[in-house]
Amino acid sequence: MNMVVCCKQVIDPEAPPASFRVDAAKKTVTLPPSISPVIDPYAEYAVEAALRIKDAQGGKITAISLGTGLLPDVVKKPLSMGADELILLEDEAFGTGDSWTTAYALAMAIKRLGDCDLIFCGRQASDWDAGQVGLGIAEILGLPSVTLARKVEVADGKARVERVTDDGYEVISLSLPAVITVSNELGEPRYPTIKGIMAAKKKEPTVWKPADIRVEPAQLGEAGRRAELVKLFQPVREGSCEIVDGETPEEAAASLALKLREAKIL
Repeated sequence: MNMVVCCKQVIDPEAPPASFRVDAAKKTVTLPPSISPVIDPYAEYAVEAALRIKDAQGGKITAISLGTGLLPDVVKKPLSMGADELILLEDEAFGTGDSWTTAYALAMAIKRLGDCDLIFCGRQASDWDAGQVGLGIAEILGLPSVTLARKVEVADGKARVERVTDDGYEVISLSLPAVITVSNELGEPRYPTIKGIMAAKKKEPTVWKPADIRVEPAQLGEAGRRAELVKLFQPVREGSCEIVDGETPEEAAASLALKLREAKIL
């Protein structure tokens, strides 16, 4: 069982909003050096899904990360959790892309790997929340896919997936190879062990450039974008408070109800 997990380095979603710095002209977001990036939390659920299959029946897990300025201590987390190999698609050409260019680059990297039974992604990334890359990979590679998985099991060349719905879950069976995006309903990812962390430090990732995956730079990053980022800004939230008085609690309640009706809330 050969599995690939796509993992993204993102701005820490727990960082306080006041620490964000938005460059409106360049349409970029930065954080102070004191706040380090992390592996996308949903990607950690995807790693956990692959590890559970590996625990049950063995196999190999290859983690792939794409971007620029990737930090070893961050992108090696899948290795410390139990993944076997790490491939970094790291080059300036991969920067400032959109969901399409990201999915295309990852799909071409997976194609180069060959012989892959399952491809896992997080349901969405915590920075843009688009949820498009996993399905994009499936479309480009011509593979079946299931989103929002809360449980994945493999037997007899098929994957059995419990997919989260608004009122519960549905069970889907699909042939391999396939792409599955994993949701947080899977359950908490395991913590890296000391042994795993030490082993990860000794492993050197494989770095691929656009030429290694047979992709022209013009198809990647800013040059290959199919979506236009029109404006990037921090929304301004303003609020006001009005105290509703009354001689008695009943009068105050009646006044409140009247104001809510005037505001068409009731």
